[in-house]
Amino acid sequence: MTGQDGRRIGRWALLLEDIDCVLARDPAARTRIEVFCTYPGLHAVLIHRFSHALWLRNAKFWARFVSFIGRMMTNIDIHPGAVIGRRFFIDHGAGVVIGETAEIGDDVTLYHGVTLGGTSLSKGKRHPTLESGTLVGAGAKILGPVRIGEEANVGANSVVISDVPAGMTVVGIPGRIVLPLEARRIRHGIDLDHHLMPDPVGKALHCMSERIAHLEARLAELEHRPVSETSCGPECSHCNDPCGSETACLVPFGEPRHM
Repeated sequence: MTGQDGRRIGRWALLLEDIDCVLARDPAARTRIEVFCTYPGLHAVLIHRFSHALWLRNAKFWARFVSFIGRMMTNIDIHPGAVIGRRFFIDHGAGVVIGETAEIGDDVTLYHGVTLGGTSLSKGKRHPTLESGTLVGAGAKILGPVRIGEEANVGANSVVISDVPAGMTVVGIPGRIVLPLEARRIRHGIDLDHHLMPDPVGKALHCMSERIAHLEARLAELEHRPVSETSCGPECSHCNDPCGSETACLVPFGEPRHM
């Protein structure tokens, strides 16, 4: 494999990079020998590097056969035609699928259940391209020949079907940009603040409830009625709690709801 500086990287150096990137990104990893012996994500990458070399030498059947054995051992399906860069980390790994024409840059991290899939039956480029530094959350699906820019984040269980600019975060189905780079808190180059992920649906409902309250107040003003008469009464007809209380259905966005 050739690095970004154009120099060829030795096999042992590449192996040490693959092991050390796991130690850097997984706090549960303790030693190199533990990572080498017990991490299926590392095993899948090592097997892929061998099967990809066979693929490039036009030994297509043996490349697919080695890939098949690797899938049986690791529960990670990487097509031997996929191009994968340096320091690629698959955390946990279960259920990861990477298609034939997928391209993955350096320092990319995938969590379990990720699919880099195609949306076309025609030959040619039909799988995603992940540029360097991309992080893809658990269960995310990136479909088609889309490009995920450098240092971009894909939230867990998102479905991405269009390009993502560098440094952005996307969530939802279909994936939408919600958090720019300057708003993210990044530790050691990896953004793990999944609990701070914006909720576009919750925000839309909150805005809609505020708009309804504004319209009801305006209607009460036009009909010369007290604004309090526009509320749903002492108890909500849906949840049987006073509107706006901690146990009501509609509470200020971001506050906990107790049912």
